[in-house]
Amino acid sequence: MTFEEGSARRGPGRRGVLAALGAAGGAALVGGAGGTAFADAPQGRSAAAAASARHGSHTPPAPQVAREVRDEFLHAWDGYKRFAWGHDEVHPLSGGHGEFFVPGSPIGLSIIEALDTLYVMGLDGELADSVRWIKSDLSFDIDGDFHVFEAIIRVVGGLLAGHLATGDKRLLDLTVDVTDRLMPAFTKSPTGMPYQHVNFRTGAVSGATPPLAEIGTNIMEFGLLSRLTGDSKYYDAAKRAYRSAIDARSSLDLLATSLNVETGRWADSVDNGPNPPTDSFYEYLWGGWKLLGDKDCRDWFKLLNGALVKHSEERYDGRLWFKQIDFSTGALLGRGQSELGSFYAELLSASGDRARGEAYYRSWTDVLDRYPVLPESIDYTTLTPTSKGNQFRPEYVNSSFDLYLQTGKRLFADTAYQYFQGMKANARTANGYTIIDDVTVSPMVQGDLCPAYGFAENFKYLYLMFAHTPRFDRHDYALSTEGKVLRGLRRHR
Repeated sequence: MTFEEGSARRGPGRRGVLAALGAAGGAALVGGAGGTAFADAPQGRSAAAAASARHGSHTPPAPQVAREVRDEFLHAWDGYKRFAWGHDEVHPLSGGHGEFFVPGSPIGLSIIEALDTLYVMGLDGELADSVRWIKSDLSFDIDGDFHVFEAIIRVVGGLLAGHLATGDKRLLDLTVDVTDRLMPAFTKSPTGMPYQHVNFRTGAVSGATPPLAEIGTNIMEFGLLSRLTGDSKYYDAAKRAYRSAIDARSSLDLLATSLNVETGRWADSVDNGPNPPTDSFYEYLWGGWKLLGDKDCRDWFKLLNGALVKHSEERYDGRLWFKQIDFSTGALLGRGQSELGSFYAELLSASGDRARGEAYYRSWTDVLDRYPVLPESIDYTTLTPTSKGNQFRPEYVNSSFDLYLQTGKRLFADTAYQYFQGMKANARTANGYTIIDDVTVSPMVQGDLCPAYGFAENFKYLYLMFAHTPRFDRHDYALSTEGKVLRGLRRHR
């Protein structure tokens, strides 16, 4: 499966292209050095951005933007409640619904994903209804295979954040239940690196060659759960998985794309970092330090990020990008870039490399100026899409959020508002928000899916940028890769 095919699938998670990319050895971003320009794509800076540069910000006052974002979240939430309540995801164009993990076995994924968003937005009635449904109707006793990576960042993380927001012990009990059902993926692995799937009823595991992100994106949720329960087994499993993967690095301190969890051997030789399917492997190293104070994670991040910057960074036409290379030799393999990697701008800045982080953000902002909704992937030598859709992606505005709170620079608020306006103009439907099948034409071609992560990420990042809610600590926070607030929630009194 190509990168373009993987990106266009219905119902992907935030890292929904990982399995497809991993199976292809990360080759999806490996391609030629050029592409064909799209005649319909507006060129140069957007009118809003150009006006901002000449005359100062045209972004409305922050309280006004916060109200607008909250209203749009409610518009999407109302569509979910009307057509899909209790199901995993809503199809807003057709008025239907679907399940994300196991066909015919809903777990109310959108409800779980929305819990801390409802809390920070002060939607207490909606939050109470959601918790009531979870406590009365949610069961994980399902004879079906769950994707381990997605279940950790979405279900475990969502329930954890919901517990932190509400203090409801039943949500913590359910977190323990679902995590214990995921643990065979780790404990049955000879290396400790998790299998890709586990049956929630039988504990049977499958999928022995996951991509890096699926191996390493768990220490934040598992570490916090160990703290809350006093049981170190979750944190210990996450650390063992990380250590096994990092020990397999090349002499250049680079990592390839997919590892066999039974043999510990690489299935390929392509270093895609910080693009998928390795992206959040790096993100959670820094997250393990920020949330848990794990010095190993900090040191591993510095080692691996230093190698990425040294060997993969490339300045092309004045913009900063990360090329694809052979992890053993550093040889050039491709010049593609995925929107899912745009989060790395804030991670670079948070880890002390602000200039490089802001430069990478500006590279993606140049793409946003061409396409008001970012394409899934581009050839960065031409800024033309290699995958024309957009799965309601939040990674760019994730960087806007963190960079704005780190620096206070108006640029990040203005460009976040630019992103928001593009989303409203093109992804909004009568019954909510949806993915885009083609961002290169006008009007853009809409799909028929509101991913559950839309309730966890896009609107939350925007709202927390502009709303000075007393329910969130803007100075001491830690969010997961799925936008779950794992530190920083202030309990409402």
